[in-house]
Amino acid sequence: MKNALAVTLAGLLALALVACSSGEDAAPTTPSGDASASSSATAESTPARPIDRGPYGGLVAGEAAPEFVGTQEWFNSEPLTLEGLLGAGQVVLVDFWTYSCVNCQRTLPYVREWDAKYGDLGLTIVGVHTPEFRFEEDAGNVRNAILEAGIQYPVVQDNDRKTWRAFDNRVWPAKYLIGADGKVFYRHFGEGAYDETEEAIRAALEAAGRDVSDVKIGGLTEPALDGEMQGMTRELYFGYERNYSATGVYAAQDEYYGQPDTVIDFVDPGPPRKPNVWYAQGLWNNSDQAMVHLRDTDTYEDYIAFEFTARAVNPVFSAPSAGATVVIELDGAPLTAEQAGPDVDWDEMGRSIVRIDDPRMYRVVELPERDTRTLTIRSSERGLSLYSVTFGSYVEGP
Repeated sequence: MKNALAVTLAGLLALALVACSSGEDAAPTTPSGDASASSSATAESTPARPIDRGPYGGLVAGEAAPEFVGTQEWFNSEPLTLEGLLGAGQVVLVDFWTYSCVNCQRTLPYVREWDAKYGDLGLTIVGVHTPEFRFEEDAGNVRNAILEAGIQYPVVQDNDRKTWRAFDNRVWPAKYLIGADGKVFYRHFGEGAYDETEEAIRAALEAAGRDVSDVKIGGLTEPALDGEMQGMTRELYFGYERNYSATGVYAAQDEYYGQPDTVIDFVDPGPPRKPNVWYAQGLWNNSDQAMVHLRDTDTYEDYIAFEFTARAVNPVFSAPSAGATVVIELDGAPLTAEQAGPDVDWDEMGRSIVRIDDPRMYRVVELPERDTRTLTIRSSERGLSLYSVTFGSYVEGP
């Protein structure tokens, strides 16, 4: 099996141009039980038209919403059912999220505001926490993230992605507004469209007989972009699950692709660097979800580096024990206070550092304005894991 994954970087680049994605990214199948096939005679003479759910999948308006299935721990609530909520006359907003996802984090202030404004008017928000990485399956980590984010509405773990699949969902964040009749009233993928989503919430509540006329729409200002999103560096992944795929090729060095889950002594060829890929130096393991540093060193000679175009840089780290430290360099120099994100500190030698306390996303770089720079992440501790790096081009925040 491992040998079957051994391909060259050039081969993967060629594959990315011609291959379709598979697994959870595959095109949705035609759902059974479509209303247009209510009689066998009609079904035989006129085949039901497949529902076009678009490139991101997901239930569309008018489809019956499924139950919460295959879930684990509930937070901020006793276990809930969609049937029970609808029976109580509630409109339900289902928010698929995962706590290390920067896009999810950017939407949470709006979700919290909708909960505060409409929670007493018939809206129940249920955050379905479907993890991207294994550490996000841990109930304690999820509980800490909920507390940190100030979430007070119910959240349920969906570690096996059974509710995710029941909704035919494929992206984080994703919001499905379920009307009182049990059907999808509205959906939205990703960030943005906050006023539009709130208008849909109000319309669904009004359709359920609720009066929202005393509640003013809006309140939070949408973040402004620093220039255009076009040209911003894509999210970078470090595990072979994402790199050994048609949409991957995030690792720049051919030796990464020789065999998964193996010890590799990387040699960084140095600049100039290609965009949208990363380079490693030193002893690392290319595990399924992360690059894992494999030795303790007296200095920080082992690193991962990449060129990026963005204003903000947000890596996802974990470490075997709290207190592991990474050194962050921008174009070979320590970050200044004007360049650093809120998770950065400085040691007695003047190096800009990040202390890895919990497995999560860290806000590392927040430049005064969008730019093209080179970031180097140095590790001296065995077991330090780097999962992904996301980028931002808003004038403030991650």
